[in-house]
Formats: sequence, C-alpha cells, structure tokens
Amino acid sequence: MQKPIFHTKRVVTTALVALGMFCASPAVAQNELSYVGELGFSVGGAQYFGDLNTRGALNTIKPTVGIFYRKYLNDYIGLRAHLRITQLGYSDVYNKNEFQRRRNLSFNTNVQELDLQGDFNFFRFEPGSYNYRFTPYLTGGAGIFHFNPYAYLDGKRYDLQPLRTEGQGSAQYPDRKPYGLVSYAFLLGGGFKYNLSRSVNIGMEVLYRFSRTDYLDDVSTTYAGQALFPPKANGENTVAYLLQDRSWATGTGMIGEAGRQRGNSRDKDQFVSVEFTVSILFTTYKCKF
Repeated sequence: MQKPIFHTKRVVTTALVALGMFCASPAVAQNELSYVGELGFSVGGAQYFGDLNTRGALNTIKPTVGIFYRKYLNDYIGLRAHLRITQLGYSDVYNKNEFQRRRNLSFNTNVQELDLQGDFNFFRFEPGSYNYRFTPYLTGGAGIFHFNPYAYLDGKRYDLQPLRTEGQGSAQYPDRKPYGLVSYAFLLGGGFKYNLSRSVNIGMEVLYRFSRTDYLDDVSTTYAGQALFPPKANGENTVAYLLQDRSWATGTGMIGEAGRQRGNSRDKDQFVSVEFTVSILFTTYKCKF
C-alpha cells in the first residue's frame, strides 16, 4: 500500500519549524517589540506636616528609599506597586510660635509603606522611540503603612505609643482609645520620566500623602494632666510623665494642665516626598502574521 505523501506528523513538524523561522526573522513587519513593565528604585527626601509642623515648613527633610514595579497597560496608563521606607520627624524647637516652643514636644518615626498607584501620562510614552521618550504624568492611589513614633530623653530612645501620653485607654478618658501603628493614606502627585535607552528610564516624582491617622507625631488632642502619670514608688517621675509634657525644660513650671490644647484633632497628619527614580524595562517579542 502506497504511503500518503502528506503525513500528519510531518506536516505539523514542518509548520512549527517554519513558524519559528518566521518569528526569528529580522524583518520589522514580522516581529514587534513590546514593553510590558519596569522594575525600579527610588531615592529622595520626605517632610512631615502635622501638629508639630503647622506652618508647612520644609526644614526637616529626611531620607526615603523604595522599590517599585510598574505594569504598562498602554502608552498612556500604568499601574504600580511601590514599597517605600521613609523617616519622618519634627521638633517644637523649629517653631516660632511661643506656645509651641514652650510645649517643647518632638518625635521621629520610621514609616514602612506599600502603595498602589495609577499613573497617567500627558504625552504618549514609547521607550526606544526618539519622538515619544519624555512625558510628565499624574499619579494617585492609596497606601497602607506602619509607623511607631519615638522620642529621646537623656539620650535614650522611648517609643511613645505604649506611654499613652494623652491618656489613651484610661478610665478618665474612655473616649480616647490607644491608637494603632498601622494606618492608610490617599496619594496624589505627579512627576516626569525620560527614556534614557531601550532598557532604562529615569524620572522624578512628588507624592503627597493624606494619612488617616493623627498620631504620626503622637500628638492629637489635649493634655491628660499630670495626675494621670503618678510618680514611682521611690518618688521619681516616670518616663511617661516627663514625655507627655516637656515644658519643664523650657521655663518655670509646666503648662500641661488637663484639658489644655496639646494638638489639633480635627486635622490628620500628612507627609510629602520628592524622589528620583531609575528603572529597568522588561520587554517581550510578539510574532506578527
């Protein structure tokens, strides 16, 4: 019996080989280079605004670093996950207001945040192209972050949240609950990016956080009063007593009687960052028929 000229396995094998050669051809019409995303790093500075920095001063900028991945949806829109580690802090010694200087509070905190952002390019952005390699952009989204405010007393660091400096959790202030160390923020910002080569982008971004906590600085409402922080058995003042009202270091007597304003609970704390970015592009080739 004569064997068939077109054997099924032979046809399939030949077709696969031909397809592979077709896709491997250098002809532009047969292959399309597609940018799918980028992995990047950010470094810059951050500034806190809140109950200690009510003037919006930019005089205690502290470092921030991050790593991100941006997924390209098209030439104008991208989605990004950005992990950042930021330092924030402020002190009443920088304030000009007499009450704030007398208040003499201060804090520092490390912030670890995970942000999800959507980026919108004003111009078409096409890496590798001479005509579409630069664009300003808007960005927005939301993030979750961990913080833990602390202060120094006689050169030693003390975490402020466990001290409950405004009477949180006490019977005298049942409406003041101990605040959590995890919160979230809404993000709004903008920047620009430039395609340096077929595999590298650089850029700069300004990002503002509208946080949903008023305790980044451990300051929010009124003084709880000295009676809420009794001395130790040996008569020495406790760390909580000394840190809830530090006016003892700036004048005669202490200003923190119960009910007197310590902070402003109507406004949440905020912070802003300015970051420079560099990223490596990921590409894929699509076979065109």
